[in-house]
Amino acid sequence: MTYPNHPRAVVLVHDQDPILARRDIGTLDAELRTRGFQLDVHSFDHSPDVAPPLLSDAQLVVVMGSPDAAYDDTLPWLAPEIAYVQDAIDGQVPILGVCFGGQLLARVLGGTVRQSEHPEYGFVQVDTSDPELVARGPWMEFHGDTFTAPPQATVIARNAAAQQAFVCGPHLGLQFHPEIDLDTYDAWAAAWDRDGVEHGVDVHEIRRDIADAELAARARCSALLDAFLARSSAVPR
Repeated sequence: MTYPNHPRAVVLVHDQDPILARRDIGTLDAELRTRGFQLDVHSFDHSPDVAPPLLSDAQLVVVMGSPDAAYDDTLPWLAPEIAYVQDAIDGQVPILGVCFGGQLLARVLGGTVRQSEHPEYGFVQVDTSDPELVARGPWMEFHGDTFTAPPQATVIARNAAAQQAFVCGPHLGLQFHPEIDLDTYDAWAAAWDRDGVEHGVDVHEIRRDIADAELAARARCSALLDAFLARSSAVPR
């Protein structure tokens, strides 16, 4: 699927190291560019003094993952990012939220985010009521927090641990990481080493699983993105 006239996608990333933050976009970077999107990448985290991209001519906002919590209001950059996401919603710009991004989208729309009693790490299957948009997977999970979708949203995927995907108007919130590839995971690992983070799971085994599944994971991401773009563009703005 191609999209004419070079539409613009704003991508919000989160890491104090701009290089690692950019790598967190994963396969979504190439997938969006292949569909003709120009990427306008911004971080409220590592570039707080840089004005965020204008939303007036943006066709899409993608909010990526973060090691921080979408409910941690002590983060100085979180309130401006929440306000920006609210502006996108008010302007009916479709939002794709990935992990932290899905949690933040849920919060801004009136849902809740909390620490999970069942953190998920690695590939999982999900139960889906909308397999054309969100297939059963396996999808990559790496989260210690979880969202409860806003009351006006429709939860379309879940498992025993958490709600995994919801739609609300033109927006799609995901708990999992469709963008995963080895480079993305290695960027996460570099940040963990830098920050001394231990997850209590075998991160090397997960990396091997990603290597084995990388091509299939890329195909699932591509299909999800096409379905999301097709549906969000059909919602009146």
